Amino acid sequence: MVLSPLGDVEERRQTSVFPDGVILRPSKGMWMRQMNTPQVSKMKSVGLACLLAGVAIAASANDRDQAKRIHDRIAGVPPSEATLDTMEGMVAGGNALGAALIATQAPSFYNVTLKNMAVPWTNRDQSVFAPLNDYVATFIGMVRDDVAFNTALSADLTYTVSGVTPAASATSNAHYEAAETNAVNLFTALTPTSQSSVLGIPAAATAGFITSRASSEAFFIDGTNRAMFRFTLMNHMCRDMEQVLDTSLPPDRIRQDVSRSPGGDSRIFLNNCIGCHSGMDPFAQAFAYYDFDNGSAEAPGSMRLVYSNTAVHSKYFNNDTNFAPGFVTPDDAWENRWRVGQNSLLGWGATPGSGTGAKTMGEELANSTAFAQCQVEKVFKTVCFRAPGALADSSAAAADRAKVLEITNNFRTNGYRLKQVFAETAVHCMGE
Repeated sequence: MVLSPLGDVEERRQTSVFPDGVILRPSKGMWMRQMNTPQVSKMKSVGLACLLAGVAIAASANDRDQAKRIHDRIAGVPPSEATLDTMEGMVAGGNALGAALIATQAPSFYNVTLKNMAVPWTNRDQSVFAPLNDYVATFIGMVRDDVAFNTALSADLTYTVSGVTPAASATSNAHYEAAETNAVNLFTALTPTSQSSVLGIPAAATAGFITSRASSEAFFIDGTNRAMFRFTLMNHMCRDMEQVLDTSLPPDRIRQDVSRSPGGDSRIFLNNCIGCHSGMDPFAQAFAYYDFDNGSAEAPGSMRLVYSNTAVHSKYFNNDTNFAPGFVTPDDAWENRWRVGQNSLLGWGATPGSGTGAKTMGEELANSTAFAQCQVEKVFKTVCFRAPGALADSSAAAADRAKVLEITNNFRTNGYRLKQVFAETAVHCMGE
């Protein structure tokens, strides 16, 4: 009796059926002996080969998935099949960093990823829903051209968009809005030029992002110019004033508009106000010659950055009767009081710690450890869609923090190239 198509089974394993169910009786090893035949061995070999092929396919798919994830995170759009094939091969070959750098050549990296990252830095609401402007265009151009990013707060540099009318102007943002409306490819169209030539201010008065038209309109307008320092600190040191509050510093450089007894209670000043102003006011003195001319409802202004080194701007003397013995600003000489005390941990560089004007003050900030690490943390959030260390798994969170420190060190020692930071960060997150 043949019990299988191969004729290799001579005895049924099920030999009896009882009223309450089926009983399978032992075959005394015959089943295993009968399965060990040439035909079955051949089938097992074929099955093993299929299994190994499946494992190889799965590994290949993983490389492809990681390559796609790198591109999606950097460029914000899926890659073409040809690009994905190239990137997959590089990932499989152990060159994931090279694959990530390919993704930075996508136009959408510049028109979308970088633009959306930088636009919130240019307005007080920190909203992404604002038009392209000279600040954002300069940021994008610096990333594209691998310009040393520690010059971002001091350079006489801006980027305009070639082939776009009207031309860039000190009094209007229309040039950049037209470029965005017409979906100009910023990767190919951005052109570097001197900021001083566009804005009509001395080269010595330029300070990169700080003196861009967009930044001036947002942070030099009205007020006391402290807003420019605060938002620069938030955007490029990743700290607000509360995080650098230090009540141990002397109050001798705090301006007259700050009451020493708010509401009649001097304890408020001694335990709160002094902590911010004792550090901020000596820094913000660097902006004493700057203003943004927005005019008034009765007399509209020129809507441009105004710089004059002949006299301190009147806004530095607002509410000077609040505390008449307070500091009277004589010029634009600034000092970094945070080089001592708790804020020395921000890692100040080899810059002198004092100087005149916004340019040297920008150099002081941009050569600190905190500045470099802030850029890496912002890129990490943009590429990995989360803050570094924001994971429930403690070991994974620790790995994030270690990677941020590693990338920060690479950033500082390899020319402050932010494009490289994007690539290194995308590789770290490609397995998520």
